Amino acid sequence: MNPLKKLEALGQSIWLDYIRRDLITSGRLKKMIEEDGLRGMTSNPAIFDKAITESHDYDDLIQQLAGKKNLHEIYDALTIRDIQDAADTFRPVYNKTDGHDGYVSLEVNPHLAHDTHGTVEEARRLWKEVNRPNVFIKVPATAEGLPAISTLIGEGINVNVTLLFGLPRYKEVALAYMTGLETLASKGKPLEHVASVASFFLSRIDVLLDPVLEKKGAKELVGEVAIASAKLAYPIYKEVFSSERFKKLEAKGAQPQRLLWASTSTKNPAYSDVKYIEPLIGPNTVNTVPLETFDAYKDHGKPELRLEKDVDKAKAIFEKLKQAGIDINQVTQQLIDEGVEKFNKPFDHLMETLEKVTKGQK
Repeated sequence: MNPLKKLEALGQSIWLDYIRRDLITSGRLKKMIEEDGLRGMTSNPAIFDKAITESHDYDDLIQQLAGKKNLHEIYDALTIRDIQDAADTFRPVYNKTDGHDGYVSLEVNPHLAHDTHGTVEEARRLWKEVNRPNVFIKVPATAEGLPAISTLIGEGINVNVTLLFGLPRYKEVALAYMTGLETLASKGKPLEHVASVASFFLSRIDVLLDPVLEKKGAKELVGEVAIASAKLAYPIYKEVFSSERFKKLEAKGAQPQRLLWASTSTKNPAYSDVKYIEPLIGPNTVNTVPLETFDAYKDHGKPELRLEKDVDKAKAIFEKLKQAGIDINQVTQQLIDEGVEKFNKPFDHLMETLEKVTKGQK
């Protein structure tokens, strides 16, 4: 069996962390859904920057809009068209799974990461403009993002919580989702088709910590912290979504907010190219992967339920981090700050590219 299809049989949904116009128009996306069990798609400003600046797929539409719309409106037109078309391609998956899968994610302007009101307004606008039930609006897991998550879920807007690195913040995110559901329920609105995922970023944790651990002589921890974080996040998920508080919402049709493993491409060539998939296969989870990782797993993945194995080892790794003088909460805050900046830069670069194309300079 195709290893990707076997993941589906084990309860994990594989999503694609990639979008580009020709992937949709060529029929390749539809083929991946039908033949490889692809169940969803995520995007971010860096992905759109790469898609638009490194291809000519978007040039004609940019030229058509030049002079009629400002750069931000052109960006919206390009990204919303792709998101709508991808969502339409995934719609049979959404229908077949009764709203469990088949989602496509679109991020709010990354410059709003520390602006609660701005994030809410932007998310509402995008949700209305995309106008598809199988879309997630991505909101960062900053302190300012938490109340935005509750507000949006409370309005029935699907949210993908992005840039999540730390365990305490993850629990806050899960509780923010529940608060939103309670608000929606209090309005007498249905909960069945409100969905959310909490996107736990992985490889970036190891990229930041590995050199620090090498210097401290803690070589046994190198390449281990990201996977340990994910293995410790899953018990929090189980605790929150088996609580009495959630059971009341579940009785009204609410879905749990699934954990989604993100940043799953291997940055260190010394590591396996499926390092951030194999240990994290577990029921009711999602793994979103770039195209290269998708192809690698299809070629040589070995699916097996492993997420709940070696949890004691994960706890021991966190204990050793403390002993090595590393404050993991400080590390994860640094990663959030850097993550916001890593989306701001490509967003700004894309704006510069759009300006050049509108002036015929690309």
